[in-house]
Amino acid sequence: MNSETTRLSAWVHGRVQGVGFRWWTRSRALELGLTGYARNHRDGRVHVVAEGSRGACEKLLALLNSGDTPGRVDLVVEDWAATPGGMAGFEER
Repeated sequence: MNSETTRLSAWVHGRVQGVGFRWWTRSRALELGLTGYARNHRDGRVHVVAEGSRGACEKLLALLNSGDTPGRVDLVVEDWAATPGGMAGFEER
């Protein structure tokens, strides 16, 4: 696994609110050793921000796109950036 530290920002579109999606995402992120959050937005999307190793972030992204999530994911729009740091744990917001 690549150990480079990075930040993944993923906007998840579909039926992802009110179905346990944020809880599921938090569980997967913690299993992968990532920090960050999953936040509902008014337009129905969930914004997932995860920091950690590049490999772990890529695994989370693959899980978000896997079709095995709660609800229904239609599209995941990803963005990668340097890790500003400062986050601890993984929150549902």
